[in-house]
Amino acid sequence: MWFPLRLKFFFFATLLAVAPLVIVGQNLTQLTRDELKSAANEDLTTVAAQVQNQFDATYQGRWLSPLMVIRNGIDSDELDVPQKVSLLTLGLQELPDVLSLQLAVAGSNLPIMATDQAFSQKLESVGLDPVAILTVPNELIQSIEATDQFGRPLISQLPQTGEWIATLALPLNTTIAGRQVTLAARIELSSLARLVERHPFAQRGNITIIDPAGRTVLVDEQDLIIEREIVQAALPLIVAGVRANTLQAYTRPDGTDVLGALAFPDWFPWAVVTELTEAKAYAVVNAITRQILIVGGLGFTLASIGALFFARQLTGPILKISSVVNQIGSGELSVRVEGVKSRDEIGHLARRVNEMIDELRERIELMKFVSHGTVEAIQSADEGMSRGGIRKNVSVIFTDIRGYTEFSERVAPEVVIEALNEYFEEQTRIVEEYEGDVDKFIGDALVAVFEGDRMEERAVECAVHITDAMNVLLERFPDYNLHVGIGVASGAVVMGAMGAASRMDYTVLGSTVNLSARLCSKAEPDQVLIDTATKDACAGLDNVAFEKLDAIELKGYADPVPTFAATQIKTSASPPQPDKQPAKVGE
Repeated sequence: MWFPLRLKFFFFATLLAVAPLVIVGQNLTQLTRDELKSAANEDLTTVAAQVQNQFDATYQGRWLSPLMVIRNGIDSDELDVPQKVSLLTLGLQELPDVLSLQLAVAGSNLPIMATDQAFSQKLESVGLDPVAILTVPNELIQSIEATDQFGRPLISQLPQTGEWIATLALPLNTTIAGRQVTLAARIELSSLARLVERHPFAQRGNITIIDPAGRTVLVDEQDLIIEREIVQAALPLIVAGVRANTLQAYTRPDGTDVLGALAFPDWFPWAVVTELTEAKAYAVVNAITRQILIVGGLGFTLASIGALFFARQLTGPILKISSVVNQIGSGELSVRVEGVKSRDEIGHLARRVNEMIDELRERIELMKFVSHGTVEAIQSADEGMSRGGIRKNVSVIFTDIRGYTEFSERVAPEVVIEALNEYFEEQTRIVEEYEGDVDKFIGDALVAVFEGDRMEERAVECAVHITDAMNVLLERFPDYNLHVGIGVASGAVVMGAMGAASRMDYTVLGSTVNLSARLCSKAEPDQVLIDTATKDACAGLDNVAFEKLDAIELKGYADPVPTFAATQIKTSASPPQPDKQPAKVGE
C-alpha cells in the first residue's frame, strides 16, 4: 500500500499539534523570542525574590524571633541568675545553627556563655580555642550599639574552617552590678548556603550572593565579580540600603549574553543575583512544552511518544542514504543503500540512488573509452550531439610501436595486451602531462591532439619525452625489443562528430592528421619526425635540437615533404623517468 511521505508528515504534525507553527513567520518568531525573554525575566525576578524572602524568613523566624523570646525570658524579674543561665543552655539546644549564646556584661571580659559542643570539638580538632573564637568581644558590641545595629547580623567567615558566621546582639533591660547586659549569639549560616545550592533554579542558572564589596559570600572561597555589569549596579544599592529589585540584560567579560535580576534581603547587607544565559532562557520553551504535554493528558503524551518513534523511523533511512551519497562523492561506487524498503518517497529515493550509482559507474567506465575532447563536446552540447565539425589549428602526434608484429607472433595474446597497456599507459601519462588529449588508439598506434598556447612546443616536447620513456621501458623489458616511431604535424583540421546518427566518433580529420600519420610511418625506431610548420613554431625551444633531413616522399603528396628530426638536448640532469614502476609484464 502506497503511503506518501507528505501524509506521514501531516499525521506527525497533527499529533504533536505543531500545525500552527508551520505558518509562523519571522515576525512571529521574534515575538515568541520576546515572550520567552519576558518569561525568563519573570522567572529571574521570582527566584531572586524567593531567595530574598527565604533568607529573611529564616533569619527572622528561625533565629531572631526565638532569640527575642530568650532575651525576654532573661529580662524577666521572676528568674534568678541560675535559671537565666539554664535558659541560655536550653535555648542553645533548641535553636538550629546557633553556635553560642552569651550574656556580655559591659566592662567585663568574663562573659556568661553556652556553646555548641559539636562545633567546639571541631574547633579544638584544628587547634583553636572555642571560647576565644565564639566570644563576642565588648568592643564589637559597643560598635553595634553605636551604629544602632542591634538585631541585625554582622557577617564574617572563619578563615581557619571556612564557616560563615552571623553575629547578633540584643540589649537587655536587666543589669548586673549596675552594668548593661547584652545577649549575643553566633549563628552558623550553612543553612542559607544549602538553600541556594538546592534551589531548583540552580540546575539551569546561577544564584550568587554578593556583599557590598562585590565579593561572593556563603562559599568556601570568595570571588571578586565586580566586573559584571549587574554587580556594579547592585553595589550602590547595597551600600545605600535601597531595596529596589531590578532586571538587567548584559554581556559577561567572556562574551556570554546573560539576563540577570537583583533582590535585596531586609536582614542581610547582601544582594541576591540570579543569572540565566540567553541560550538557556530561550530554551525554556522546551520546559513549557513539556508542561503542556503533561497537562494535556495521556493522549497528548502518547502522541509525543509516537512522534519520537516516527522520527526515528524516518531519519534512519535518510541517514543511510546520506552516508551512501557521501561515499559516492568520494568516488566509491560499489556501495548500495541497503535495508530501506518503505513504500514512500524515501523508499523511492533509495531505489533511485541505487539506480544512479549503476548509471554513474556505467558513465565513468564509458568515459575511459572516449577522449577528453569528446567529453567536453558532449558537456557543451545543450541539445545533444549532432554531426558536423569546425576548423581548428592543432598539433597532432602519431606514435607507432616498432617491432610489434614480430612481438605479437612470438608471445601469448595475453602478454601482448599487457604490453600494449603498459606502453599506452606511459604514453598517455606523458601526453596529459603536456596538456594534450589522446584522441584514439589504433592497434599499436596512438593519436594525440594539442590545442591552445604553445601547442607545437608542447607537442614536440611530449614526443621526445615519449621516446626517452620508451627507452626506459625497453631497459626494463629487453625481451620485448619494442621501440616507438613518432610523427608530429601542425595545421588546420576539422574537429567534430562524424559517422552515423546512431553511432558517431568525435575526432580530427584533415591533411594535418594525414601528414602526422605519414611522418610516423617514415620515422625510424626512437625517432621523432616533424613538419616545417611545427619546426618554425618551436624556434624558442632550448631543450630540443632539430636536424634538417632530406625531403621525403610521402603517400598522397606530389612533391617530397621537408622533414626535421627532433631530439632532446641531454644535460647533466637525469633523463625523465616514468612516475610509476610497474611489474614486468607477463610475469
